[in-house]
Amino acid sequence: MAERVLVVEDDPRLAEMLSEYLGQAGFRVTLAATGATAQRQLAADASYDAVILDLMLPDMDGLDVCRQIRTQSDTPVLMLTARGDAIDRIIGLELGADDYLPKPFEPRELLARLRAILRRRISSKNAAELPLRFGRLDIDSAARAVLLDGVRCELTSYQFDLLLALAQNAGRVLSREALMDKVKGEHLEAFDRSIDVHMSRIRAAIEDDPKKPRRVITVRGAGYVFAKAQD
Repeated sequence: MAERVLVVEDDPRLAEMLSEYLGQAGFRVTLAATGATAQRQLAADASYDAVILDLMLPDMDGLDVCRQIRTQSDTPVLMLTARGDAIDRIIGLELGADDYLPKPFEPRELLARLRAILRRRISSKNAAELPLRFGRLDIDSAARAVLLDGVRCELTSYQFDLLLALAQNAGRVLSREALMDKVKGEHLEAFDRSIDVHMSRIRAAIEDDPKKPRRVITVRGAGYVFAKAQD
């Protein structure tokens, strides 16, 4: 069955181009020209496989739409932004977007990023591994759940996959590039600090003191390592 994508874009020419291009690639595309329309469609139909979301919408900030999506589901979100300020991308990632693409962009790159997001999600859902336990922290890949002292930690789909990749390689230092390859399934250029933003959110969720992390450790100049020994 074709995967369903909601494209939230107010530029009619770009929206139609994306609809045609993604349709030719095998996707079923629904268009929304405003944030309010997107919110209604998402509320009425929870079966979308991904959302392509422009941050600059005529009726509201796309970040607000992203925020609402995250309160309801972990549906992958690919942000589109014409803004040059990195803070918008950081905020979007902190709100739970899985990836971003600046305008103007090549349709082939958008398709590659979309497929990478969906491939990661499918492979994670199909994972049949036993839950990983590290002291008080449990990571269940089948349920896509992280529990600390039995209490569920709130992570986005992308953040869960980053944590799982680190945990599956506990004790081994992974560079940002290696993490992106493991999570996305292929090397794609991305905002080079996006991993750091996600790591800060992961730490806020699983560390007793995020400012003094004991589970996800930064190795200066090298990357991150998930500690094997934990309390």
